[in-house]
Amino acid sequence: MGVSSLLGALGGVSMLFALASFFMALTGVTHLSWSIVHGVVGVVLLASAAAINLDGLRERMSSGEARRASKYGSSAALSTLLAIAILGMGGFMANRYSKRFDWSEQQVHSLTDQTQKVLAGLEEDVTVVGLFARTEVGGVNETLDRYGYETERFVVEVVADPNEQPDLLERYAITPEQLGQGLLRLAYRDEVVTVDELTEEKITNAIVKLTRTGEKTVYFLEGHNERPIDGEAAATKEAYSRAAEALRNENYKVERLLLAAKGAVPDDADVVIIAGPTRPFHGEESAALDAYLQRGGAVLAMVDPRANTDLVEKLSEWGVVLGEDVVVDRELALFGRATTPFASVYAQDHAITKDMRDTTLFHVVRSVKQREGTAGNFSEIVLTGENSWAERDLDRFYAEGTAELGANDLTGPVPVAVAGTVVFDGADDPAGSGAVSESRLAVFGDADFAANELLGAYRNRDLFVNTVNWLLGDVEAISLRPNTARASRFQLSTGQFQTIRLFSLFALPEALAVLGVFTWWSRRQNAPR
Repeated sequence: MGVSSLLGALGGVSMLFALASFFMALTGVTHLSWSIVHGVVGVVLLASAAAINLDGLRERMSSGEARRASKYGSSAALSTLLAIAILGMGGFMANRYSKRFDWSEQQVHSLTDQTQKVLAGLEEDVTVVGLFARTEVGGVNETLDRYGYETERFVVEVVADPNEQPDLLERYAITPEQLGQGLLRLAYRDEVVTVDELTEEKITNAIVKLTRTGEKTVYFLEGHNERPIDGEAAATKEAYSRAAEALRNENYKVERLLLAAKGAVPDDADVVIIAGPTRPFHGEESAALDAYLQRGGAVLAMVDPRANTDLVEKLSEWGVVLGEDVVVDRELALFGRATTPFASVYAQDHAITKDMRDTTLFHVVRSVKQREGTAGNFSEIVLTGENSWAERDLDRFYAEGTAELGANDLTGPVPVAVAGTVVFDGADDPAGSGAVSESRLAVFGDADFAANELLGAYRNRDLFVNTVNWLLGDVEAISLRPNTARASRFQLSTGQFQTIRLFSLFALPEALAVLGVFTWWSRRQNAPR
């Protein structure tokens, strides 16, 4: 009797988890084989228990105890069936009407604002074919499902082991060498782009390249020791190669401009970027920049403190004053480095920064403000913390390395970037049209924030690219781009996550149930008769 009761209880547990694993298999948590194995084991255990205690069962069935057991057993069976029905209905509803949740700190498992805007703007289907090894398909589907959940215009087909299907590779004109570790083939209308890295940034950038019509050109000025965007020097931490690549990812054409050689800003220049000049401009170069703005151009200027450039005076003519100071913040700075402050105060009424909440990081930055009496209209779009100040005793600061808040210093929050319009009244128009014109201008008191070393830090890249978007008039492209996985305390692969989910939802409860059965049986065996 003792062994049969143990086998019967274990058989009941096995049958219960066979049903549970069946419903989990419907939603993809477990495989159907788990349900089959548990069902077979449960039947064998229950049959063994019945065979061992066959005589006892006959005796109990002929007694009044059988009627009582039947009464309570029927009630228990109905309750069990009702619970199973509720679980089944819940699984069906969850599978039919799914809802995603992302509880990570930085929402790294959700599509970013940029991706959502890009997908919302799709006018036709983007057809995606994933060619990956069978072991990678789970992670591929998990990433692509986020896009499919956002829009029905993202049509996905994932092919496992494409090397075994040479006709498929031939159809898509893909060689085994191109395939490598796997790739995505995205098609929109008559355009095709391939992606060999399964990240949201790469996939979304590919969609942008496919869907954004018309090419806009961004010129990086050179000749005054500005930060390089290509060549050997572009690999240094102070260079701007990553900034240039970030703009190319937005489907902008990026070029260099030696103004002294050209004599004028090219007609196809949509934006001119002046990144950290440290040498004076020639008079004709300054005149060429004036002429460019007067005909409706756009300029992004980033000037470090104490930079040996007369661009400071030119910017003042255009309506922006760069302070002869350095921002100091002893409370809100990187690892306590007071001259590497964080900025988290943004103009919520300006398109560049209206959606920004996270911090940006600057390194040795000066204050920037609109010049009083200017005809332009500028907004202070980025400010440092309340306890920061702009130190104006620079001789002492650079000689002794010390800074103290004085009466002549500018107290925080200190504006370190402005954006707005430059107004020309037409009298200075070299063409003599006499027409009033407005051009866009953005000025930062630091060039390091968008350099290779800091561009990927915090929201620096978004601030830089969004500023260029605004200067170009692409306000709809302003967004928050894919974040790095700082949010979660640790990152799991798809396989690891599924293993933990299976263990917590299935294996651990079953182990506890089996342990409970053995505990019950052991106590029953040791109970006094």
